[in-house]
Amino acid sequence: MQHFSILGEHRDWRPVGAGESGDHVYRRGDGLAYAKLASGGRAGALAGERDRLQWLAATGFACPRVLDWQETGDGACLVMSAVAGVPASMLTGPDLLQAWPDMLRQLALLHAMPAAHCPFERGLAGLYARAEDVVARNAVNPDFLPDEDRHLPAARLLERITAELPLRLRQEQEDRVLCHGDACMPNFMIDPQTFHCTGLIDLGRLGTADRYADLALMLANASDSWTSPRQAAHAFALLFDILAIQAPDRERLAFYLRLDPLTWG
Repeated sequence: MQHFSILGEHRDWRPVGAGESGDHVYRRGDGLAYAKLASGGRAGALAGERDRLQWLAATGFACPRVLDWQETGDGACLVMSAVAGVPASMLTGPDLLQAWPDMLRQLALLHAMPAAHCPFERGLAGLYARAEDVVARNAVNPDFLPDEDRHLPAARLLERITAELPLRLRQEQEDRVLCHGDACMPNFMIDPQTFHCTGLIDLGRLGTADRYADLALMLANASDSWTSPRQAAHAFALLFDILAIQAPDRERLAFYLRLDPLTWG
């Protein structure tokens, strides 16, 4: 574990793995705090997550609180409070379905915040530029792609996005909200006794965007947990009912699901 003086008061930090970004995450022995460590050029991105957490926590939204921050020539360390509960990804399909409505209500609260008040944006134009860069560097991770896309050249994957881009930019302009940016099951914390959603974590991609960017990831990531087509259909219907979206746009969902894997390289 890289040395940071702010971790010195508590020697008992246990590794809990690394995220998709490559940052290393540690949990304090008492379970009340986490530390995220970033090396080199990743320090700037971690500073962005710190700023997003500070802003969102000030609104009263349920999320980690920034406890400390340190930046050195080698990297940076963000210490934040733990959010009670277990990740939704740890729930069985039936239990996830019980938690699902409250998870949706929590996401709806985020989406309902005035987008104009948010200083962070995660717009489609920026995501597309990111995808162009990832494809140009031949850095697309095939593990993030659906099975049917893994045999396709990365340039072809980007072409599909390019073809729809004008339409999706117009839709984003009409329906821009405050998005989580990575609304996957590990980032929803759940009380395993009540199935209440206690908060959202991993907010480094928070920003204003088309709400469908969140919806597509949430639906797709939850799909592995459902034990029957009936559960999946019920979860789909609940999502659009609780978020008060009259007519689900499946093509828009598919667009954001195709775009996301191209933005992680």
